Amino acid sequence: MAEKFQGLAVPSRSECLALMDRYDMLANIREHSLLVTAVALKLGTSLMEAGIPLHLPLIEAGALLHDIGKTACLGTSRNHAEWGAQIVTTAGYLEVADLVREHIIVVSDGGDPAAIRETEIVNYADKRVLHTQVVTLAVRFADLKERYAASEEARRRLATLEEKARGLESKLFFHLDFTPFDLLHLNHNRREP
Repeated sequence: MAEKFQGLAVPSRSECLALMDRYDMLANIREHSLLVTAVALKLGTSLMEAGIPLHLPLIEAGALLHDIGKTACLGTSRNHAEWGAQIVTTAGYLEVADLVREHIIVVSDGGDPAAIRETEIVNYADKRVLHTQVVTLAVRFADLKERYAASEEARRRLATLEEKARGLESKLFFHLDFTPFDLLHLNHNRREP
């Protein structure tokens, strides 16, 4: 397992927080990112305990930086996931950039469909955090539909995204000894940078 992760360039937590500062991440986006990180680390740690080979520092960095491009993209038509991936690539963290790029939609299949990848954990963790609260997928997608389902095409895209998120949830929790509902307990934990 160590060979799989050897040579990955992954920023430390403090380096991620410094990048958040450098790119003027708004406080509410930072708080959202910290909570997404708590969810992702809970899942990653638990999956590793279940025998799934994962790179926890990569999960942490991807979760912390998944919205690094969001502040700059507010009020524009720019895709914050793509812009964030460019920022992280420029900083020299190519593997982390993949997680940032795919935090909205997992594009790459990674080969083995049964394998669990770090990008899937970050993607799912983001789907479970509405602003600064861990919520169920139903609550998260109800909010997304309310805000973004103005057209039939948008409604179809969101329905597809929700279906994929539910499939990913089943895939992840198949290996875990707790339920998706149990993640709501993370709302009661204090989040520190």
